[in-house]
Amino acid sequence: MQRKSDIHHIESISQLVRELGLPAPLHPLIALVDYDNVSVPLLKKGEKISIDFYKVSFKLSFKGQTKYGQGYYDFEEGGLAFLKPKQIVSAPEDADSYQGFALYFHQDFIRNYPLGSSITGYGFFSYAVSEALFLSAKEKEIISQLFGTMANELEINTDSFSQDILVNQIELLLNYSNRFYNRQFLTRKAVNHEIITSLDQLLDNYFKENKGLENGLPSVQYVSQSLQLSPRYLSDMLGSFSGQNTQQYIQQVIIEKAKEKLSATNLSVSQIAYKLGFEHPQSFSKLFKSKTDLSPLAFRQSFN
Repeated sequence: MQRKSDIHHIESISQLVRELGLPAPLHPLIALVDYDNVSVPLLKKGEKISIDFYKVSFKLSFKGQTKYGQGYYDFEEGGLAFLKPKQIVSAPEDADSYQGFALYFHQDFIRNYPLGSSITGYGFFSYAVSEALFLSAKEKEIISQLFGTMANELEINTDSFSQDILVNQIELLLNYSNRFYNRQFLTRKAVNHEIITSLDQLLDNYFKENKGLENGLPSVQYVSQSLQLSPRYLSDMLGSFSGQNTQQYIQQVIIEKAKEKLSATNLSVSQIAYKLGFEHPQSFSKLFKSKTDLSPLAFRQSFN
């Protein structure tokens, strides 16, 4: 278990830029850092960091890899990566990883705006760094313009309009990111089909090995960890292909397995429920009927 003492915790944006050896930010709740101007690495190799604010990293190009959990993210093509407050990530293993731009903004900066509530709907803040957004040349141009606009706004004297403009620019950045992620799910079909195939195999083995008897129903956390994906990324990826989130996808597989057992075995409904991982047969019957409009017994009788 990770001890708090092992994590470098940064509470404020002012603390962050100070540790990077940069001048104090013009606004204490938002900063845009050009890492070409940073000569002091924030962390030593292998150290972990947690920040109390949002971060959007933008890299035009990169040679090398950044580790996250058990995986690596290759920035060679450039892209965007997102962190929400309190996420823990490892320091880059290569000092050259500190390249590109990073936008930092605190929840308090957007709190009195609609974005303060709607930001939780941008699922990519819950993705792992290894699930970053790869950008096409045209998409990079759009993001570059947005970062440039924010940089210009932060460099001029703040007035009564500055915060409104910056919050609007952040929201525009997040909306474009949503669009580009949707494009990525569709254009990386080969990779995503491999993930779905692996998910199907994982669930098939789970039920073949009767793991439900000991471990209960397969959970979203279980399948996402087994596939080395964040739960939100897996759910969003499945949604783009099937219209179902991960929980719904698992339930669909459970129903199909139940149909097989009801039609091809003499196991009782209770025995089937326990084998699948249900704690109570009534819960199984309720789910089955909600998905098929038939009770398990009525479904079995339809084959006789």
